Amino acid sequence: MATKFGIVRGPDGVRLDAHPDRVRTYCEESLRRLGVDVIDLYYLHRVDPEVPVAETVGAMAALVSDGLVRQLGLSEVSPAEFEAARAVHPIAAVQMEWSLAWREPEDDIVPAARAGGAGLVAYSPLGRGLLTGALPAEPFGPGDFRAGDPRFAGETLAANLALVDALRTKASAYGVSTGQLALAWLLAQGDDVVPIPGSRNPDRVVSNAAAADVVLSAGGLDELNAVAPRSAWRGDRRSFAAYNTSRSSG
Repeated sequence: MATKFGIVRGPDGVRLDAHPDRVRTYCEESLRRLGVDVIDLYYLHRVDPEVPVAETVGAMAALVSDGLVRQLGLSEVSPAEFEAARAVHPIAAVQMEWSLAWREPEDDIVPAARAGGAGLVAYSPLGRGLLTGALPAEPFGPGDFRAGDPRFAGETLAANLALVDALRTKASAYGVSTGQLALAWLLAQGDDVVPIPGSRNPDRVVSNAAAADVVLSAGGLDELNAVAPRSAWRGDRRSFAAYNTSRSSG
């Protein structure tokens, strides 16, 4: 059982709140809603720019001591924030957006987390739908956050879809879907990587899980990097603030 805190949604919009004095309350509210006595993995959803991360993690560590939480995690942190956090308490997992279409974490937080003994939890491993090969046609519907993401607009989107077409051909050779191939690529990055694709469809959950059966050799990974190289993807998610805060969105 894993859950998060740190982003508060209300009538006035979205704000970050990871103040140490309120961490326990957020945890107790999650326990009540989930109907459990303990949370296996409790994440800080986003670092609150008004609060040093070490202070927040200190309050989270007290939850572990009191038996309300078993392990601590962080989401969307820099290497410096990760180091400050783990100086207070061991960090079991770090979440970041990571996929074939968004590989910047490989430059900083992935090696930092590995050096610190944390597992890597890749959210949006299907590129927010892009890598499924079944992206809905523009324009996106009301409330669809991709409408404001530069990776999903105009010529940029067209260039990205061309790469997905190339991946579709490779997926067919393996007898799997494009999405399954994208998940298999992430799983092949190491035993410490756990992709967490989201779905509202039970059949899609089963299909995603089947990606674990796809074995990619070193040569197969090289082929994927050749047809859809990191440098070819277009758009920068860092310019997209979906949470309407000073920090970039996940």
